[in-house]
Amino acid sequence: MDPGIRSQVQRKAVVLLSGGLDSLLAARMMLEQGIHVEGINFYTGFCVEGHTHAVRWDRSRRAVRHSALHAAEQLGIRLHIIDVIDEYKDVVLNPRHGYGAHLNPCIDCKGFMVGRARAWMEAHGFDFIVTGEVLGQRPKSQRRDTLPVIARESGAFDRLLRPLSARLLPPTLPEREGWVDRERLLNLSGRNRKPQIAMAQAGGLAYAQPAGGCCFLTDAHYARKLRDLWNSRGERRYDFDDIMLLKIGRHIRPRPHFKLIVGREEGENHFLEGYRHRFIHLFATDTKGPLVLLQGEAEDEDLTLAAAVTARFCQGRDAETVRVSIVRPGGGEERRTVTPWPVDQLPREWYL
Repeated sequence: MDPGIRSQVQRKAVVLLSGGLDSLLAARMMLEQGIHVEGINFYTGFCVEGHTHAVRWDRSRRAVRHSALHAAEQLGIRLHIIDVIDEYKDVVLNPRHGYGAHLNPCIDCKGFMVGRARAWMEAHGFDFIVTGEVLGQRPKSQRRDTLPVIARESGAFDRLLRPLSARLLPPTLPEREGWVDRERLLNLSGRNRKPQIAMAQAGGLAYAQPAGGCCFLTDAHYARKLRDLWNSRGERRYDFDDIMLLKIGRHIRPRPHFKLIVGREEGENHFLEGYRHRFIHLFATDTKGPLVLLQGEAEDEDLTLAAAVTARFCQGRDAETVRVSIVRPGGGEERRTVTPWPVDQLPREWYL
């Protein structure tokens, strides 16, 4: 194609928009170069966005519920949110490149998402893919030796552009073809986000937090609960409800064969009510307190123990006795009067 004609064609980029600062800036940089930009956001089930922030009753500290949507709104671009929960299971259970500090399969995860973005790009007639990756920012997936792995294994190859670090990396197809001006791209590296924060302030862009921070698999407490789930089942598997419930409440395992999920506030209690038909659930009848789900197999003495723990978290925890209702799936209900487990004697090893 004649270069003069090619320069008149508006190129199209799909941006992996996490809702973090880096992907927001990467998209903005493409818009400033006249590229048609649309965002894509993959929902794995392990995301904080759109779930935990919406469930928790105290919303005063977080006005934005879904950062990727908010980013797209600021940029004035379309955002495509795609459910990949089932496809993503193999990434979590069988990561070719292993886990990070916890159960985060970062290299496999990024390769998976770029690969799905590549398929979307090809299906919708877009030209290249943009991410907010910064060389050296993340210790596993954003190293000089792993960035090419992601490009190769995703099938994106040199149609993957990382604008924030582009001038530290080999030129990609969009740069070589003149679709974007390499000189207007950046050479950022390392974990310091001060340059990005300054850019956002200068451009009037708002963001929830510098890092996307949307993956529970990077959280030590969540990873411990997921490992406990696998150990209790004797196999590595999960379904959507499993990973949702791991995000909610206190998880307490008094015995190897059952655990309790204790709502921490009103929003969580409302959420847990949606699972009452699947699990034994407990609550204090004469005083305010949490809804508690029991997962596993429980004998009679286990139910008494579960009731005592339930009483320990209600407002009547200092009373000599508390009445607790125990409801089985299908509607069988009984009430037991129990002594609340002493506040200062709940073993720390029970907490997950």
